[in-house]
Amino acid sequence: MEEEAVDRISSLPKEIRISILCRLEIKDAVRTSALAKSWRHLWTLLPRLRLGCYLDRLGYPPSRGFPPPLAPSLWIKRVHHLVSSLRGPLLDFELSHYFRVGQSPLLQSLLDLLLQKGGGGVHSFTFSSHHGFPKYRDCVLLHLPSFPSLKQLTLYGCRILLPPGFPGFPHLTTLKLQNVFIFNDDLNLLINTSYNLTTLVMLDCASPKNPLSVNISLPLLTHLEFQINKYIKKVSVNSAPCLEEARISVEEIEVGDDSRLQKLARVTLGLLTSVAMVTSLCLDSSAFKYLSVCTLPISFTFPRLRRLKLLLSIAFMDKRMCDVFLWLLRSMPFLEELEWESLHSTWTESDAVLMRELFLKRQDGLSCLDQTLKRVTMNMIIWDVMTSTTVVKFFLLNANVLELMKIVNWSSEVEASMIEELQKAKVTCSNAKVVICFRKEDVTINFK
Repeated sequence: MEEEAVDRISSLPKEIRISILCRLEIKDAVRTSALAKSWRHLWTLLPRLRLGCYLDRLGYPPSRGFPPPLAPSLWIKRVHHLVSSLRGPLLDFELSHYFRVGQSPLLQSLLDLLLQKGGGGVHSFTFSSHHGFPKYRDCVLLHLPSFPSLKQLTLYGCRILLPPGFPGFPHLTTLKLQNVFIFNDDLNLLINTSYNLTTLVMLDCASPKNPLSVNISLPLLTHLEFQINKYIKKVSVNSAPCLEEARISVEEIEVGDDSRLQKLARVTLGLLTSVAMVTSLCLDSSAFKYLSVCTLPISFTFPRLRRLKLLLSIAFMDKRMCDVFLWLLRSMPFLEELEWESLHSTWTESDAVLMRELFLKRQDGLSCLDQTLKRVTMNMIIWDVMTSTTVVKFFLLNANVLELMKIVNWSSEVEASMIEELQKAKVTCSNAKVVICFRKEDVTINFK
């Protein structure tokens, strides 16, 4: 029976057997060479490798649990030997370890081999160094090869240099940079010569000498995720006619640093106003904080925006942040759906009184509330029911065409009091329905 089973597996087409090997750890994939003659060295045809200090267990003795990771230098040498054994073409490659600056030469040799083995056909390359955000001098250095067929590039925790005469990545569609050091000219060259980019993600990036000034001109870009920090001097989307979704976040700074706060505020407002044509927008609490110290343009609008997501703790809001919220609603005349995550639960009595005063008032002249906003979702931790439901009551009072108010409650033991509080709310749209998602079951409140 065992021999028959082996024969059945071995009779599968080579492409299917290789697909099976791609789902195994590399160590187990190599061991399949002992199954039968038709499996011998089949692993050397693997088109993708996912190698990490705890993912592949290269060279580890058998162990019941996870053994400690190998020293990076030794691990890189074993990966180099592994890649040397491949017959290619290698299309997708992921490398992840606790790299330091001392491993840069070994890594560079590995990347050169990767380029050779890929035959210019590498489609996806992911590099990750798990050291958070180290200082520039401690960060591993990569001279980024010119992979001519690269479609996806993800870099984390490294510093990169582009080679002289860098031609760009003409087929690149996804670029993700996080905790990356890169010179300003190299960054703008990397972005704007990759003219087929549809997704760009930049989080916690910095320049080793001067602040980054990022100018984005990408004709096919649809998704942008950008985190502004103290190393960003300016960021703007000059031309991205296909941009649909933008996510903007801002690094927190120490209280009392007014000059840096003003700088981050200007950068935040500049980026926000440069993505005016998006249909979906996400902002975090810090973005709200910095926008609250800006002079917001009165006539500015998002003419195509339909969806808004806020990662904003209600407990942190003051009057100026409330003004930013109303400004956003005023500038989004066709907003249809709003999602609000408020998972912070620390309140003071003064906070509670302020929130009720600011939100429990009728707001006139907000087109989206009058004509288009139909769905609102609140993800929240509820402790003080009266104050936590203030924003919910705001929409019930002001949204004329609201159809569904969904509340995802992350607290416990407040079900009855929440329902009672909301049943007393003033409702403008009689067709509005409130659905409260508790841990056990959903509760629906109709106002007809």
